[in-house]
Amino acid sequence: MTTLAKAAHAVGAIQELENGGAPLNAFLAVAHPESLAVANSEGLLAGIPLAVKDNLATTGFDTTCGSKVLEGYRSPYESTVVRRAKAAGAVVVGKTNLDEFAMGSSTENSAYGPTLNPHDRSRVPGGSSGGSAAAVAAGLVPMALGSDTGGSVRQPAAFCGIVGIKPTYGRVSRYGLVAYASSLDQVGTLGRTVTDAARLLQVVSGYDERDATSDERPVPDLLGAVGRGVEGLVIGVPNEYLPDGLDPALRDLVNTALRELEEAGAKIRRVSLPHTRYAIPCYYVLAPAEASSNLSRYDGVRYGVRCAEADLISMYQGTRSTGLGIEVKRRIMLGTYALSAGYYDEYYGTAQRARRMITEDFRSVFDDGVDALFTPTSPTPAFKIGERMDDPMEMYLSDVFTVTANLAGIPGISVPIGSIRGLPVGGQVLAPWWQEDQMLAIAGELETRIQGAEA
Repeated sequence: MTTLAKAAHAVGAIQELENGGAPLNAFLAVAHPESLAVANSEGLLAGIPLAVKDNLATTGFDTTCGSKVLEGYRSPYESTVVRRAKAAGAVVVGKTNLDEFAMGSSTENSAYGPTLNPHDRSRVPGGSSGGSAAAVAAGLVPMALGSDTGGSVRQPAAFCGIVGIKPTYGRVSRYGLVAYASSLDQVGTLGRTVTDAARLLQVVSGYDERDATSDERPVPDLLGAVGRGVEGLVIGVPNEYLPDGLDPALRDLVNTALRELEEAGAKIRRVSLPHTRYAIPCYYVLAPAEASSNLSRYDGVRYGVRCAEADLISMYQGTRSTGLGIEVKRRIMLGTYALSAGYYDEYYGTAQRARRMITEDFRSVFDDGVDALFTPTSPTPAFKIGERMDDPMEMYLSDVFTVTANLAGIPGISVPIGSIRGLPVGGQVLAPWWQEDQMLAIAGELETRIQGAEA
């Protein structure tokens, strides 16, 4: 099959599924077969069909962020990661569904309807990159781009039984990623295998002068690291990520994964990250605070939909009231309150101090000779659609094991480690800053051994 034929086949499969009797609603836009093109037939991604989360700017598709307020918006420029993927030969076949402005853990907050989990269509695929994860898990594309602000690549990867990577903050350019919480947002990659996700990460990583947070240090050989092995590495297991109330079936899968790594030559050490208990409240002050600032630009003047009213203030109110969904409004209000006069230091300032303590927990453990950490990715498998929509706190707790990596800026990866009651679950490897290669070596070893045990 030629390089373009692969992409055309993927487009046909997407259209057949999404236009059929049992759609996943993973895609918000799909390419026309005649528009497909390969920029580099010898690149690292030559001819590979690629799905792109719809909060990454593209010139060939609308960029809606899953919101009515950006319905029909076409970006005049392309995000750096999309441009780099295309330059390496990837063929963008469509834009994927997401929680509106990436605010959510289930992809139920999209203005265009929820995405369904390919393993069980009564359940969520995770979020906010649920469309990208479902597209990969369903075999529609081999890899996809997503974004991860508090676990939005890793958690849906775990729920859908695939691999999801969040790199070190600054490793991958955020230019063209529509901002939610700028100090936490990152572009991540999803793939059917560790190698697939690493291949895409290899291509999109590296310095970008258009992103002020982009780091100039060289990108290691990520693909080569996947088969490197774990001999002699010290892998820490944080006590705080294995609480007494954890599902015993999930605990067993985590222990099995650790035994596999130990048999491969790694040393397992119990460690403590004592400020982990502050992670969720810390995150849900900082992220909404940044969102309240970032989303102020969607006022009907500059982007997308405008509500026709008699005066300017009424136009602002009408546009934001009708164009933004309930979860986005909730986070804007929470963030605005946290930044308001009289409460700034009590909420935002305290959360920043908690963030520093969480970061220092990781630094202390890594400085003490631990090469990486292993934890569950999520405390549960995929939950049922609608199950947590009326309980925001229960929904937010879905991210309890993933938000810490965003707060500290360290890299993380979710790898399938088995299933519970027929639903996939993931294990998470967290590595020191800039050591994605070491993280991938551990993830690759784990993937090989678990797949071998299941065969």
